[in-house]
Amino acid sequence: MRPNRSGLGNSRRRAIAALLACVAGSALIVPAATSRADEVKPFRLCADPTNLPFSSNSPSQPGLYVEIGQALARALGRPIAYDWYKSYFGKRTVRVTLLGKQCDAMIGLPRSEDFMGPAVIFSSTVAREGYALVTAKDRTVSGIDELRGKRVAVQFASTPQNLLATRDDIQKVTVLSPEEGMQALDRGKADVAFIWGPVAGWLNKTVYQDRYRVQLTEGEGLSWDAAIGFAKASTELRDQIDAVLPDLERTIADLKVKYGLPTGQALHFNAVQTPAGTTTGAGTGAAHVASVVATETKGDALASNAEAVGQGKEIFNGTCAHCHGPDAIQSERKIDLRLLRHRYGDEMREKFLTTVHEGRPAKGMPSWKEVFTDSQFDNIYAFLLTVQAESND
Repeated sequence: MRPNRSGLGNSRRRAIAALLACVAGSALIVPAATSRADEVKPFRLCADPTNLPFSSNSPSQPGLYVEIGQALARALGRPIAYDWYKSYFGKRTVRVTLLGKQCDAMIGLPRSEDFMGPAVIFSSTVAREGYALVTAKDRTVSGIDELRGKRVAVQFASTPQNLLATRDDIQKVTVLSPEEGMQALDRGKADVAFIWGPVAGWLNKTVYQDRYRVQLTEGEGLSWDAAIGFAKASTELRDQIDAVLPDLERTIADLKVKYGLPTGQALHFNAVQTPAGTTTGAGTGAAHVASVVATETKGDALASNAEAVGQGKEIFNGTCAHCHGPDAIQSERKIDLRLLRHRYGDEMREKFLTTVHEGRPAKGMPSWKEVFTDSQFDNIYAFLLTVQAESND
């Protein structure tokens, strides 16, 4: 028997029509889903992987800024992504990461138009940061005169060091980091430490079992508002962040306690003129927040390439001046880079390259080989050649 062509044709037509309807429906659904996925872009946060109490790439101790970023991402309904970058220095880090479009935001920048404005815009304040007085639990300090006769640990090239410089009745114990300041206090080499507060609070909480009182100070160059920085074109994201920050006040307050940031009433000091090159002194991983002002090159002999010397000087004053002094002017002989030629003679360049590439971790000198290029090291070396002392006296 011959099949019914008419019936078979109708069946086929119905099947094809149903298939086309499914395909058409899928075509309508897939672009919509794709569009929704594209709309939920990650909140990209710039962060230092080794800068506790602020940030870390450790899941167990992510840091204050990382946890604030996570809370913000949840409030915005977006996933979070990180651009990890070691922030040995401040403005260059911001230029490379935030202004280089590697991330959407950077938490913890000083909320000031003087800091890279107008290239960087800021959210509302998220924290108050600055230097702190660290004392025994049973000792409180209500004014600078109470430091008379005391041994006070101060960080080199910091506002506290400058503040106490004219006080001959206060014995200054110079240290290079908050870690050294806390050690001097704990080992009985200092009675008080006047050091970078966030790190002091973190160390007090994690290393010293909360045995010290950490009191935030305020005054010119001693404290400032920290905020979230954005590229100037990101006003919409900045406004979105500002809209959700009030709802996160309690969360942020709890996180400050978790990471040991100094709380309570700040001790006010009169304004003090901050010297060029002053930084937070917050250790190897912390971003510098003070503007480093380059002065005239010392020494008569200029390298053959003046441009290289200028570029090397800018890098040095933006990075190395934290420990070695602005323009390499340093009174402590062990870190005075104007004496390199006297120490190493013909081996000066070899010693320089080995040190900047590999660092001297035991002495607080980090490795810079992943931060600067060989040409940048050459420029720094060219600058250092212009400041070498003529004599060893």
